[in-house]
Amino acid sequence: MKEYFKKVKSYIILHKIISAVILVIVLLAIYWGYGKLTTTSGETRYVTALVTKGTIISSVSGSGQVSASDQINITPTVSGVITSVNVNPGDYVTEGKTLFVIDDTNAEKAVRDAEINLQNANLSLQKLQIQNSDTNLNDTLASSYDNGFTAISNAFLDMPSIMNGLTTMFFQSDSKISGQWYANWYAEQVGQNDTNTVLIYKQNLTNSYNAALAAYNKNFDDYKSISRTSDSAAIDNLISETYNTTKLLADITKDANSYIDFVNNSMQTYNFNIPAIIATHKALLNTYTSEINSHLSSLLSSETTIQNNKDAFPNSDLETQTTQLSIKQAQNALLDAQNNLADYYIKAPFDGIIASVPVIKGDNAGSGTTLGTIITSKDIATIPLNEVDVAKIALGEKATLTFDAISDLTITGKVVQIDSLGTVSSGVVNYNVKISFDTGDIRVKPGMSVDAEIITNVKQDILTVPNSAIKTQGNASYVQMFDTALPAPTAGVQGSVSLVPPRNQTVQIGVSDDTSTEIVSGLNEGDQVVTKTITSTTATTTSAPSLLNAVGGRGGAAVGGATRALGR
Repeated sequence: MKEYFKKVKSYIILHKIISAVILVIVLLAIYWGYGKLTTTSGETRYVTALVTKGTIISSVSGSGQVSASDQINITPTVSGVITSVNVNPGDYVTEGKTLFVIDDTNAEKAVRDAEINLQNANLSLQKLQIQNSDTNLNDTLASSYDNGFTAISNAFLDMPSIMNGLTTMFFQSDSKISGQWYANWYAEQVGQNDTNTVLIYKQNLTNSYNAALAAYNKNFDDYKSISRTSDSAAIDNLISETYNTTKLLADITKDANSYIDFVNNSMQTYNFNIPAIIATHKALLNTYTSEINSHLSSLLSSETTIQNNKDAFPNSDLETQTTQLSIKQAQNALLDAQNNLADYYIKAPFDGIIASVPVIKGDNAGSGTTLGTIITSKDIATIPLNEVDVAKIALGEKATLTFDAISDLTITGKVVQIDSLGTVSSGVVNYNVKISFDTGDIRVKPGMSVDAEIITNVKQDILTVPNSAIKTQGNASYVQMFDTALPAPTAGVQGSVSLVPPRNQTVQIGVSDDTSTEIVSGLNEGDQVVTKTITSTTATTTSAPSLLNAVGGRGGAAVGGATRALGR
């Protein structure tokens, strides 16, 4: 063994160039393989989130001051004739007392119509649930299978006689003519110039007859082995098989008619005597054709009805979801109509004393009309809002108030007045909104700065997705999603890899806040949507050893030696 290593060592010393080159090749192969194993070039990763149920609170924010005035003008948000004035100057009123009423005839009608629409939507859902109940759908499907088997049975009442009639007509000897098959006899009745062409018609008839006979024999055996109580798959197959066999019988009658017509035309051309048997055969073929077409129609109808009743199961779910959405829309419409009706009854925003009542019953009022003035002991915050934000708020909406001078104080309140006329400053139109405090605090002084967050909408138990998942194209909104869930991301790596790109799913969106958006339709709870796509260019997870380091030390010397040797 020692002698062997000595020989190897001697060989390496004597062949330095070859040894150095081999070493370089090995090191390059290791370097290339390592880079291939660790690279992530071109890899796309998807950060996803689940569709969940949650609450979205929409709000409008603004800053203003604590007002020095304790007086609020009472104005309506609707227009119409004043039908009732329930207060006089000097009256003390409590929060919620109805002070004025504006003619609400149309608003009441809108509520009644909305109630009727909601009732109709509920009735439609009840009717649909009855129609699409599992019992009804199963009964309907079972009935269609029963009718399908009846169509098969009716076909086999006529098919044996049709098959036997066609066999007798063309493929059995008849001594009254010439002791040969009529299929052969017809070919001998044409004129001399038609002898070649008639053989083509004869061959077509023979081929269609042989195909139909083979299908009929198998079909008849299958029919005898199946009953009405057989499983649905067996009946499905039998309906399809019987339909195809009946089509083959139709091919025989078509080819037979063409054959006989050609022979008959040839005999007329040559003034041959036309036997009565030709007319008899044509009459029989017409009868068979009529019966076959009737069975084809019945079998196809049964096949279609069964498939439609199968499809009714998934379609019923879609119809139910659509009707439920209609109910939700009707409920929202009723709520809107009820809220609109409430606007015709102008109530006291808080406890206070009526300072003035400048209107009387019968006057016309609009959104800019001051119906009365109320004095309160509560603190009032005046918040200027721009024309975009002020359009989002309404009287009575809740607000949260915080103060720069009193960092530990938060007070709730509600909107009690919205100016109908704005003021222009530096080209920006602002409208003053007044918010009454629900509670007082002796530390709050007139003129103090105050920040208000007015809650414009609260929706609970709704489907939500992160705002970053929502994309738009024109007026449509959509998300990207996967039909199957992606695997969990690798520890320390953002997102997951998918060999299949996500698909676009159109959605209908509702309200939103700073983080989430409501999904009205298009997604279900638990669906996985893409919130971020990360496309890498060339990223290596671990630095590969450099080639110079790989061939350093003795290897470097070997390379240098090899280079010098090559230089010589």
